Amino acid sequence: MRVLLVEDDEPVAESLRRGLRRYGFEVDWVATGRDALAAGPTDLVLLDLGLPDTDGLDVCRELRARGDVPIIVISARSDETDRVVGLELGADDYVTKPFGVREVIARIRAVMRRVKPQEKADSGPERYGRVAVDRKAARAFLDAAEVPLTPKEYDLLAFLTEEPGALMSREQIMEAVWDANWFGPTKTLDVHVAALRRKFAGAIAIETVRGVGFRLVVVEDAQP
Repeated sequence: MRVLLVEDDEPVAESLRRGLRRYGFEVDWVATGRDALAAGPTDLVLLDLGLPDTDGLDVCRELRARGDVPIIVISARSDETDRVVGLELGADDYVTKPFGVREVIARIRAVMRRVKPQEKADSGPERYGRVAVDRKAARAFLDAAEVPLTPKEYDLLAFLTEEPGALMSREQIMEAVWDANWFGPTKTLDVHVAALRRKFAGAIAIETVRGVGFRLVVVEDAQP
């Protein structure tokens, strides 16, 4: 499923892009209303209202006039009037900043169920040796058996498997998995890494690079 993200704040956009990709979405990002209106076909639009070149409400109006693509407004404007106007102009939902990636995912799925109830997921799990990650359903498997994961354990596994073998800094992981607004202890990352190592022992290795971060390695020749 392809999502057009219209957001001029680069850190917010990058965090949201990473989160959406962990759940199997393809994301095209633009930062202006002009580029949003010039973009190609998409399955859904995530539209910020505070754009540098035009009011996002005008973009919403124009997109709705062109067709029935689902539109979810993402905005720092929490005033009830803005919500009502956005919905009256054709938006299918309205999410107020700050928000978590999981909330946005839930809103997307809810909107898509309403507008395309007959549509079904058309892609299966992605395989990494003996491990499979179903990004559509947010589930993980080892040797075809589902591995019970907490939401954050899944998010961490999904992020690390985006680029197997790549070194990810602790800062990159915390921002992508716990969002930029996380102010808790970073030790929680080590706890979740340890849990994944235990649950997927022998199938993947999560290497610690002292002072930097972690690297996920697929054990290709592992035998069940």
